[in-house]
Amino acid sequence: MNSINSRIVGTLEQDEEFDEWWYGGNLKVSVLKNEELPVTFTGFIPEKDLSFIKEADNALENLTKIDDHETITYLVHKSCIDFVNKIEEEYRDEFQEFLDIKSKTDIWNYVSFNEIHVERRIWSDKDIYVSIKCNCEWEEEHGLQIVFRQGKMVTRISGIDGHITEADAYGKDDSEDYLLNQYNKSYC
Repeated sequence: MNSINSRIVGTLEQDEEFDEWWYGGNLKVSVLKNEELPVTFTGFIPEKDLSFIKEADNALENLTKIDDHETITYLVHKSCIDFVNKIEEEYRDEFQEFLDIKSKTDIWNYVSFNEIHVERRIWSDKDIYVSIKCNCEWEEEHGLQIVFRQGKMVTRISGIDGHITEADAYGKDDSEDYLLNQYNKSYC
């Protein structure tokens, strides 16, 4: 089995079945309740992407420094409420407790963090994105993912659907992706 080294998570071992997946150590992220989560590099072929590890390490380091808990909490809470409001009226009673949340920070009582994935976007900007995969009680089937471009800022909150931007998920132009554009305004 092959391995690679990251200055942030140490040695990552190549998956035996999916050769573009690499499993490494854990990373503690303060904005995510200081939990230590396992890190996986996905879609990574070392001989084809020589800068991936350096960029991934920078993104993971950025992620550990994020202190914008208020914005992330707001976006996760909004995602929950948007999900519940799309449920047919006859089933909504089962989800009333989410609509009754008094403090947005209480949304974290319904979220459990699982793992961190780092990948390069294959469309458009071809940048590094860090995706936190979670379970959440309001969307048990698809869970929740919180995506950060370069580990700096949230650029997507959604169910876990295999996409790291709204633009990619819905075949939109990047200019139509609200959170991605907020990133562009702040960092580009």
